Amino acid sequence: MLKPINKDIKYAETLDKSFYVDASFLHASKAKIFDKSWQFLIPNSILTVNNVIPVTLFKDYLNEPLVVTKSDDGILHCLPNVCNHRGNLLAYSACKSHNLRCKYHGRIFNLDGKFVSMPEFKEVANFTPENNHLKLLPIESWGPMLFTNLNNESSFKNYFEPIMKRMAWFPMDKLQFDAQSDRSFIIKANWALYCENYLEGFHVPFVHPKLNTILDFQQYPFERYELANLSVGYSKNPSDCFEFEPNHPEYKQSICAYYFWVFPNMMFNFYPWGLSLNIVEPIASDTCRVRFLSFILDDTKLNLGAGGDVVGVELEDQEIVQHVQQGLQSRFYQHGRYAPTRELGTHHFHELIYNYISN
Repeated sequence: MLKPINKDIKYAETLDKSFYVDASFLHASKAKIFDKSWQFLIPNSILTVNNVIPVTLFKDYLNEPLVVTKSDDGILHCLPNVCNHRGNLLAYSACKSHNLRCKYHGRIFNLDGKFVSMPEFKEVANFTPENNHLKLLPIESWGPMLFTNLNNESSFKNYFEPIMKRMAWFPMDKLQFDAQSDRSFIIKANWALYCENYLEGFHVPFVHPKLNTILDFQQYPFERYELANLSVGYSKNPSDCFEFEPNHPEYKQSICAYYFWVFPNMMFNFYPWGLSLNIVEPIASDTCRVRFLSFILDDTKLNLGAGGDVVGVELEDQEIVQHVQQGLQSRFYQHGRYAPTRELGTHHFHELIYNYISN
């Protein structure tokens, strides 16, 4: 049982350490957090070559087999990648097809999940094709990215509308997915430790010496939304920053990064070169996977500014959160306190964790 997080950060205690080490919380998070949240599926550019793309959502945790399809009319669909006859996967690999045909017993579905036919089923009593369509999951796009929600009870707007409004000036339609830059890291730390480390800049001077020469630690404003938040990175050097139009509210300000976090596990890092999307996937109480996907706007700026050494910063973050995971084994630590002006994002995250787990 977790203790409530005081809404006043000056009096609040951090999340109890049991959340990071007790496997029951990891199990509870499946239904109470991840099943209810919107999650990244694929870059939509992948569908230009093939129109059937199998996806395993959170391999080693949810292990949910899905398939994204694009029908001839250009409409996108997200479906369970499982035949409702005997449970075989419908799509084994990305391909181009006019339908989904099970390779086990030949059941066929349209690309929108509607049942078409099944051999040897004429004699089956009370069999109605209308009751054998695949479940149609919601699918939403933002720029070059596609998202879904397994539970289909929460609104995409609740998660993303504040970010979409905040970045309405940014040319999302010009971002190009760079498959060659894909990276995936296995980290010996709880998924939530990785997220809360991302959610505060307090550690930057101590953990990221190179990044600290770029970011102005004294300017790190925080904006809180219902299910997301933003930290704005200001640069000590006016170069390698965003170039805003005169009508932009932050015109002439030296902003080098926008760090958006979306509950529970996605980070959208906007730099002058484009977007770095980081997805944290639980594996075990003390292990997670972090995926890095890059969407390029201007490749001439890739090695510059706050977003110039994404991997180097990542390795520094990995080292510190893994040491924290080890420290949580101590009988002498149970919870901590927040720095009221520096750990607002982590406090927000902990409030959401408590609210979701306790309901």
